[in-house]
Amino acid sequence: MNGKVHWADVYASEVPQDRKHRIATGITPSGPIHIGNMREVLTGDLVFKAIRDRGLEAELLYIADDFDPLRKVYPFLPESFAAYVGRPVSDIPCPCGGCRNYAEHFLGPFLEAIEELDIRPHVIRSSEEYRRGSYTDEIRTAITHAGEIRSILERISGRTLPPEWSPFYPICSICGRISNARILEHEPEKHLVRYRCSCGNEGIADYSKGKGKLVWRVDWPMRWAHFGVTVEPFGKDHASAGGSWDTGREIAKKVFGVMPPFPIVYEWISLKGKGEMHSSKGIAITIGEMLEIVPPEVLRYLIVRTKPERTIDFDPGMGLISLIDEYDRLAAEGQSREFALSKISSIPTRIPFRHMVTVVQIARDDRGLFQCLSRSGYDIRDYENILGQAKRVRIWLKKYAPEFVKFSVKERLPPQVSELGDDERAALEEYLEHLRSLKSWHAEELHNGVYMVAERRGMNAAKIFSAIYLVFLGQRQGPRMGWFLEAMGRDPVLRRLKEAVKGAH
Repeated sequence: MNGKVHWADVYASEVPQDRKHRIATGITPSGPIHIGNMREVLTGDLVFKAIRDRGLEAELLYIADDFDPLRKVYPFLPESFAAYVGRPVSDIPCPCGGCRNYAEHFLGPFLEAIEELDIRPHVIRSSEEYRRGSYTDEIRTAITHAGEIRSILERISGRTLPPEWSPFYPICSICGRISNARILEHEPEKHLVRYRCSCGNEGIADYSKGKGKLVWRVDWPMRWAHFGVTVEPFGKDHASAGGSWDTGREIAKKVFGVMPPFPIVYEWISLKGKGEMHSSKGIAITIGEMLEIVPPEVLRYLIVRTKPERTIDFDPGMGLISLIDEYDRLAAEGQSREFALSKISSIPTRIPFRHMVTVVQIARDDRGLFQCLSRSGYDIRDYENILGQAKRVRIWLKKYAPEFVKFSVKERLPPQVSELGDDERAALEEYLEHLRSLKSWHAEELHNGVYMVAERRGMNAAKIFSAIYLVFLGQRQGPRMGWFLEAMGRDPVLRRLKEAVKGAH
């Protein structure tokens, strides 16, 4: 950022400097956790690291809201899950049958992904906290002050709530749903409520054993009080006028007797051409899917380089290549704060993404891959790392790459060579002679040689480039010429060009 103070350091300088900080992040694992959700936890991680860099004590929390109810049958679920709507996602069977429950099906891959992103929070599962009785005192306080909380919600949000409204929703002992039940009686000494569910059941719930939960607008400030949260990033939806931030901070002060945390409001990540990411609408790329194609430090950089209040329009096609190029330039300098906050670990050999896109489409197998890289001057020792990079590129080519970057080297001289005009054929012959005269085989020389021939012949260089692509690919466009010919190797290139020129006579 050209010497400017990074936004994470600005936030770190604005929080109180005389205490330990707890930075809280979290999400409900009700569906695939996508890179839009990643913004929250990574924003928290960046501020956490910036606070520690100032010499302050800090802890990063990740609170998984796995005690929230399943809201509806999402598009990725079978209709049979209609039977579980309203039940805590921690109490619902795993969709694939391989995880402990529904929540862990989505939470597990997410936690693995953030570890790969060098984010290591203290993970807290809401279901466990409720069921071990961690929140018993706070729930008792909330129920006891139900009238005061109702007044705050009505005044700030503009909603009208019934006189009998309660901030505590019991889990019905018959239908199993988190129910907006009518609370008939509260015994605070025994932490019991008697309720009547909409299904008709009248029962008793012990909130010290997780037989219900607080509604979101009360649950959120309750956590600030319970965990001593001092900093929290959250999405712009919570920050809207009369939203859960406005009500939460007043409930925190007047009911739980604590100050609300330092707020960091962030904008959404949109998927280019599709809009804001929502798992429930099928508009999402999970963090795991992105880590299949993007080095983790580049994904960190996506968040690092953009202030939280700015929208990120993510393009997994050519925009991703541009992002990786930008990070590579940053890494080459190795000095900036953005690089320090993005960097995860030293990678022994890092092949530029664009170059690897060329190499994996030239090479027919792993042996060919290493031969191509060797011809490009790379001294390969860390084979597994290189194969991992190549795998990312192959997945990107299959899932996200635009058609114009895809190519295949033809085993024989393509029939399309017959389309070449006399001026193109003459230019190819001159370029062939230039290549034969070279004492080294480097991308820059190979690329610039095209311009030299074009200048001598008074031709447009683009016409010569397209003629060379036609000779190797059977199409008029292709990858960056220098890298392409360097990776192909001297002998195969000279042999193919000689064949093309010979066929012209």
